Amino acid sequence: MKVFIKLGIAIVISLCAMQLLSSGTEDRTDRRPAAAPAPAGFDNLSNGLVSQPMFEADRELFEDRETIADGLGPVYNAVSCADCHQNPVVGAASQVTEVRAGHFSRGMFVEHPGGSLIQDRAIDPAIQERILDDYEVRSLRISLNTLGDGFIEAIDDATLVSISQGQPAGMRGEVVRVPVLEANGALRVGRFGWKNQHASLESFAADAYLNEMGITSPLQPVENTSIGNSVNDYDSVADPEDNGSDVRAFARFMRATKVPARDENLANTADAKAGAQIFARIGCESCHVGSIVTAPEGTTINGGAFVIPQALGNKMIHPFSDFLLHDVGTGDGIVQNGGASSANKMRTPPLWGLRTHSRLMHDGLSLNLAEAILRHKGEATMSVSAFRALSRSELQQLLVFLNSL
Repeated sequence: MKVFIKLGIAIVISLCAMQLLSSGTEDRTDRRPAAAPAPAGFDNLSNGLVSQPMFEADRELFEDRETIADGLGPVYNAVSCADCHQNPVVGAASQVTEVRAGHFSRGMFVEHPGGSLIQDRAIDPAIQERILDDYEVRSLRISLNTLGDGFIEAIDDATLVSISQGQPAGMRGEVVRVPVLEANGALRVGRFGWKNQHASLESFAADAYLNEMGITSPLQPVENTSIGNSVNDYDSVADPEDNGSDVRAFARFMRATKVPARDENLANTADAKAGAQIFARIGCESCHVGSIVTAPEGTTINGGAFVIPQALGNKMIHPFSDFLLHDVGTGDGIVQNGGASSANKMRTPPLWGLRTHSRLMHDGLSLNLAEAILRHKGEATMSVSAFRALSRSELQQLLVFLNSL
């Protein structure tokens, strides 16, 4: 247990030193005063990035249902962003899953024809996608929460690298750098998506608009295929179907959301406080990092495409994630941006808002907290062993803490 305590202290010291020395790779323009807490709540209110009327206008667009006349499909998964991000408010997570598939040939991952994402819907039955028989790598992925994502975007690259370097070699999170589409492919540390496919919310929004709704934009101008076959004969709307304004509005909405709020009544109980100590003691906080400070106001990120504003800069957040890729024995075998080593790694899911999730883990197949914890293997083997050794009262305290998130 002393190893985990020392590890937690080392991570905190490392983070504090990194934040004070301003040694990151991104363009910082000022010194950092004491961090203010990020605003939290499930209340449909802006975090201060934009006015409330603009926030509501962007939220309505996020909720807007696309039609064939708008360019929906021809293959797609949903008709609006809110279809997959709605519980308990627009922008949060849901129980909706998508399907991924591929094949391993001589040790190399091969995407399913048309890409690893298998769209569940089509505007015509002739182009309905389905998994071909020879593609044995198959996985579900559950929708992620987007509340508070503006603060995640505002984390300096150096902070995430420092967290990785502070972890033991056998459980060190993998840092992947991915292209920022709106910055001509400039590389930045990935942090969004189950495989850290994106580093910016504008890139993330453009990707989701294309792959989940089939709407093309300047950042993603080419339609998906149906199992590798062209769908041009079914697409009557000229590309790009969005001129980029919708994508920017989606990104602005996510940047303006508050972080998920804790159940403060539960969080302030003696059991929850004891459970938080147990969470750290058994090593969970090595990857589910409890506190991170965003980069200062004025920092230029996303390859120069975005400057962190006051509403997002130098804010203390409690995501309970390191936003890195780990192999905890539940990987889906899919390779995206991270290369072959990432096939069985997944991004550490933030635990903020955990109490709003009815289905857990990347595939949504764990239906309670104990099941989810016990599925952990690989890099998390020691933590699971420590979890199994908890007394009944310690177990209940840990669950109270987790249910307060």
